[in-house]
Amino acid sequence: MSEAYVCEGTRTPIGKFGGSLSSIRTDDLAALPLISMKKNLQKIDWENLEEVFFGNANQAGEDNRNIARMALLLADLPHTVPGITLNRLCASGMEAISSASRMIKSNEADM
Repeated sequence: MSEAYVCEGTRTPIGKFGGSLSSIRTDDLAALPLISMKKNLQKIDWENLEEVFFGNANQAGEDNRNIARMALLLADLPHTVPGITLNRLCASGMEAISSASRMIKSNEADM
């Protein structure tokens, strides 16, 4: 079984319901950590990226789309990379990390 490593940690800002971030589209906000990762990890060949996982705690209304896919396109990642949005409320972020880790450990993906 392969090992899986977290090589960069970043997240979106935490806000309050109806607060100052409420006017920002979810996918625009989700693109920010991806843009930051691309800036901080310049030696990575992003063409080799196999999947993007995003956790989202409240996916409804206008947010009822694949936020991970939209965010990676907004962050100018390769259009060939698929995105998966997971909704497990408070545990969505942990589920995204766990799902990505399982894919790597089971050799379904490398990066």
